[in-house]
Amino acid sequence: MEHKYSGKVISVRGSVVDVRFSEAIPPLLSVMYSAGEKAVTLEVADHLDMNSVRAIAMTPTGGLSRGETVYCNGETVHTPVGEGLLGRVLNVFGDPVDGRSLPEDMEFRSIHNKPIPLDRRVVSEEIFTTGIKVIDLLMPLEKGGKAGLFGGAGVGKTVLITELINNMVGAHSGISIFCGIGERCREGEELYREMGNAGVLDNTVMVFGQMNEPPGARFRTGHTALTIAEHFRDDQGKDVLLFIDNIFRFIQAGMELSGLLGRLPSRMGYQPTLGSDLAELQERISSSSSGAITSIQAVYVPADDLTDPAATHTFSHLSSSIVLSRKRAGEGFYPAVDPLESRSMMLSPAIVGQRHYDVAREVRRTLAQYEDLKDIIAMLGLEELSREDRSIVFRARRLERFMTQPFSTTKHFTGMEGRLVSLDDTIVGCERILNDDFPDASERDFYMIGSIEEVVK
Repeated sequence: MEHKYSGKVISVRGSVVDVRFSEAIPPLLSVMYSAGEKAVTLEVADHLDMNSVRAIAMTPTGGLSRGETVYCNGETVHTPVGEGLLGRVLNVFGDPVDGRSLPEDMEFRSIHNKPIPLDRRVVSEEIFTTGIKVIDLLMPLEKGGKAGLFGGAGVGKTVLITELINNMVGAHSGISIFCGIGERCREGEELYREMGNAGVLDNTVMVFGQMNEPPGARFRTGHTALTIAEHFRDDQGKDVLLFIDNIFRFIQAGMELSGLLGRLPSRMGYQPTLGSDLAELQERISSSSSGAITSIQAVYVPADDLTDPAATHTFSHLSSSIVLSRKRAGEGFYPAVDPLESRSMMLSPAIVGQRHYDVAREVRRTLAQYEDLKDIIAMLGLEELSREDRSIVFRARRLERFMTQPFSTTKHFTGMEGRLVSLDDTIVGCERILNDDFPDASERDFYMIGSIEEVVK
């Protein structure tokens, strides 16, 4: 079979392979294949000179040797799209990894699409309720927007994202796409099983680039998932829920590749192209008049430092940022959302209504005042505070406990039935706590409950 470009491998350094062509060289982002027995897939990253290219490997390079023939047809990586993918688990190339083959007549598309033009974009002013009290009240999500869950290791990002999937996919009539970038295979397998048990797998596509795969595959997994999401949005006019776990692993894969490609690192060792790499992925997540892509992304924060370049670059793309705090997790408040660090552009009276806005502001003000009083309490004790300050502490401690909630996905650890709480119930509950409606109830009565009616009972 005749190929458009044919070359020879001149060096193999981990995931980076240099190839020399005798005539023309393939364009950037073209996919190349080695002709050997263990075929290796490569993607052109740099043009070194008139005859040589530097490529990143998307499959392991074990067994690839110098002098081996590489061929290319000048095309980029393509993935299948369409309804035949629903209920399936795929890798970066769109190949199934669940042991079953795909239907024959699948349509294939390049994973390197451009974002839709500005004149076709639609900005929604509708909020997306999740059934989780603290999120719906203080940092509501935007329908067709992007929300990030920020937190260090072990504060509950994946637990929160699986609970969001559990709450939203059942109530959401569109398509869900889960993109696992650099995730543990245990989490992927558990999620697949849970979604099957919940009966929502038939409306879901799962795309994984796991920790054991080369950085080239992890770096492109998000692009594959987005191409599938764009097909459902543009061609079928459906609303898509896109879950990404974890955006930091995408940045980390780019950092690994940048070092291997010999680019000078920028601040704190990140790739010099960090901003443009992230923007290329994030700007494709948008809504048009035909459908919306609502994205919820977990973002690992190295050493709990929110000023890390990976976190600050991600913040700038989001309409809602949900920050998880190790301190709150240590105090037993789950979900461990920090209400003072988190924010949402949706929290304005024009969008959520005056009542919701006023309650959210008063809750945040009460919690902020309590935070300021903690040092005085630690040194002098609660008795030294004025009556007014004591009532602020009294309300804040109840609000903190009311913002906790048992999850369906953690039922086998806690033994508590999961609760879904409507936004109206959350607002009523907070209003009643702020009005001191429960003078005889103990703080314990507000911990790990659903609506405020449970305290009354």
